[in-house]
Amino acid sequence: MLSAISRRSGNALGLLACAGLMGYALYAQYVLGLAPCPLCIFQRIATIVTGILFLIATLHNPRTTGARVYGALIGLAALGGVLISARHIWIQAQPPGTVAACGADLDYLLEIMPVTDVVTKVLTGSGECGKVDWTFLGLSMPWWVAISLAVLGAWALIVNYKKSG
Repeated sequence: MLSAISRRSGNALGLLACAGLMGYALYAQYVLGLAPCPLCIFQRIATIVTGILFLIATLHNPRTTGARVYGALIGLAALGGVLISARHIWIQAQPPGTVAACGADLDYLLEIMPVTDVVTKVLTGSGECGKVDWTFLGLSMPWWVAISLAVLGAWALIVNYKKSG
């Protein structure tokens, strides 16, 4: 069945999946009222970058070597998101009060600190990132982002590394 899907169609499906993830993230924020923490925002960025790379691969529709480059780039973007999600999952697994609160939101941190310092501070975690306020089938949102991006990264490799028919 996978051989019936062209690279262009496969990359377009990856793009649609990323758009769906972002659509749900925005729904959760604006309809369900779940404010994203800094790590959630980084996961969104990873999802958007993955989607943009899927979009470029779809539009470009390269031959074998170019497709492999896109597959690797998309896989790396997705892996970055998985690693950020893993950090978020670890923070959520810590006992309450053991992760220091950052005390400021991401916008304020970006105003007062260089971007590299903000990234370091966010990835070291904050108390607000430890709060679990949404679950589905017993898994928090970072788990679902990690699973989704892992599947999308694998999909990118499969679609872009397969022999063209």
